[in-house]
Amino acid sequence: MELRRLSESRGFKVFLLAVLILLFLIPTGMIKGIIWERKERSLEVERDIMNSWGDEFVVQGPVLRIPGMEREEVKTTTNRGEEVTVKETPFYLWVVPEELRGNTELKTEVKKRGIFSVPLFSGTVHLSGSFNTARAEKELGPNQRVFLEKAELVIALSNQRSIRGLEKADWNGTALEFLPGNLGFNAAAEYDGRSFEYSSGGIYAAAPLGAGSHNFDISLLVQGGKSVRMIPLGENSLFEVSADWPSPSFRGAYLPVSHTITGKGFSARWELSHLSRNIPLAWIGGLPESKEGWNKSFSMSSNSFGVDFFKALDHYDVNTRAVKYALLFIIIPFLSFFLFEIFLRRDIHPVQYLLAGLGNAVFYLLLLSFSEHLPFALAYLVSAAAVIVMMSLYSRSLLDSWKKSWIMGFIMILCYSFLYFTLQSEDWALLIGSIGAFSIVALVMFLTRTLDWKVDKTSR
Repeated sequence: MELRRLSESRGFKVFLLAVLILLFLIPTGMIKGIIWERKERSLEVERDIMNSWGDEFVVQGPVLRIPGMEREEVKTTTNRGEEVTVKETPFYLWVVPEELRGNTELKTEVKKRGIFSVPLFSGTVHLSGSFNTARAEKELGPNQRVFLEKAELVIALSNQRSIRGLEKADWNGTALEFLPGNLGFNAAAEYDGRSFEYSSGGIYAAAPLGAGSHNFDISLLVQGGKSVRMIPLGENSLFEVSADWPSPSFRGAYLPVSHTITGKGFSARWELSHLSRNIPLAWIGGLPESKEGWNKSFSMSSNSFGVDFFKALDHYDVNTRAVKYALLFIIIPFLSFFLFEIFLRRDIHPVQYLLAGLGNAVFYLLLLSFSEHLPFALAYLVSAAAVIVMMSLYSRSLLDSWKKSWIMGFIMILCYSFLYFTLQSEDWALLIGSIGAFSIVALVMFLTRTLDWKVDKTSR
């Protein structure tokens, strides 16, 4: 008799509901795992498409590579006396442009494979400016000389497949004959927290030098996906990027000094000085590290900047955010049924609580699966409507009338409306969620303020 009295008490019911709520952490964790698995599959397909197209696009340069020779006299003492030998060590002098102007115009398209898609682009990268090697030559040692007539112009790219063709290549009024390869002009770039080494992508051409300034004017036909990155190597650099993508995300070490974003695309402009970066105007490759002034370490990748072709609404990210509220949306129907028990004096079995919780958990699976095929707003509407109707009909079997059962339907409408607006307000999500949780707790406290929790069913 005492055991039955305990099992029918309100305190025991509250304890049992708390256990059920904790058990629902298992299915919600499994749903999070499914979302993560689908997102990884999506990224895998994206990488596969982009590997065939040209990957994230990074352009670095142009720079001049000038071959040189260092002569060093080495004195040795032998049985025949002191001997002097001359040691010659080849090196390359790298020189950045005095002025560098870049203009990138792109057209975008969304490539699909099955239900997955990735934004790709193609267009023109126009690079122009001038070189002057006088300053770099003055800093050479007395035993160092360079061969200006053998200089080469080098442009490094993230991927050789990024090049679709050459529209124009002019060097002091003469056409440049480019060949594939970046001649050891190595660098790295970062995208989405990952590092990309690119030591094989690029082009080079013979660019013989003389006295004074040397002008270049190059237009490349390029392609890539998801992001465009540039590295400001000029003493003074000016870059402009425009595309027909309506949701750009400007990323990297520098933000544009001006930009325009409309529903049809964007344009952005960067103006940079060499004083704002840690890349030297010239450096030597191949000399011992003890040589001061030339081999100081510097980072190319930390100075990259550009734009990501951002998906305005990544449904996997939104699903991940939504499932974080899953436990709250299991607690709410539990609380509603518990209050129905108290105020309507209806007995609701723990299994019925369990089914109500599962019904709300299934919402997140419906949302994930529908959002892979439909716009997120429509997928949310279909999933929420299905669960609201299901919960309303199920409540009818537990309560006396349709009027009372629709109370549960109204509660679920409020809950899913609240969740939708929370998901749409990413910057305000924490504040909205906190206010919502506070309001629910306050409402339950108000409704149960006069309830005598010591009273059980057998004493009614």
